[in-house]
Amino acid sequence: MFYSIIRFIFLIILMVFFRMKVEGHENVPERGPVILVANHVSLLDPIVVGCALKRRVWFMAKAELFRNRAFGRVLRWLGAFPVRRGESDREAFHRCFQVLEAGLVLGIFPEGTRSVDGRLGRFSSIAAVLSSKTGAPIVPVGVLGTGRILRRGSFIPNLGRVVVRIGPPIVLNRKQIDGIESETKDIQAITLEIANEVNRLISPGGS
Repeated sequence: MFYSIIRFIFLIILMVFFRMKVEGHENVPERGPVILVANHVSLLDPIVVGCALKRRVWFMAKAELFRNRAFGRVLRWLGAFPVRRGESDREAFHRCFQVLEAGLVLGIFPEGTRSVDGRLGRFSSIAAVLSSKTGAPIVPVGVLGTGRILRRGSFIPNLGRVVVRIGPPIVLNRKQIDGIESETKDIQAITLEIANEVNRLISPGGS
């Protein structure tokens, strides 16, 4: 209930003040596990992606955001869970599995931090690994406009337009799944494919 109310409020704000447009709704499976992979340029991105999808999204969020107990509790109510950046976090990885095994939507920002200039940073391989182990399709998402609306280091939004482009699912074939455990190059190749697709979506005319 809390999630639905908060999402509705943010959706109205995004539609009225920031003219949010969503392209590619049909690319998100209506049921079953899904791994959303999006670019990251603003603190608004999780809110925007969560509002853009009709299904609820469970996000990985940096552990620093949970240091404030009250704010951390709100984040958990919204479906976020902490991950420690720059180190192996078994608990967060296990939580990802739980989300996908329950047939839910997992949201990941594989750059690990917000981009300063809007260009994609290096992607982590977590989406490829999770997909290989769960069979969940990877849905690339491109978020545009949030970097101008809420600039890094600022908490006062500017007017602008938000566009969310959702690309076709990337589904690993059986050969990739069987070989990915032992072949690092397979993980890298799949991760590069995901990054290229997200980059296409945030490029001019990339819908």
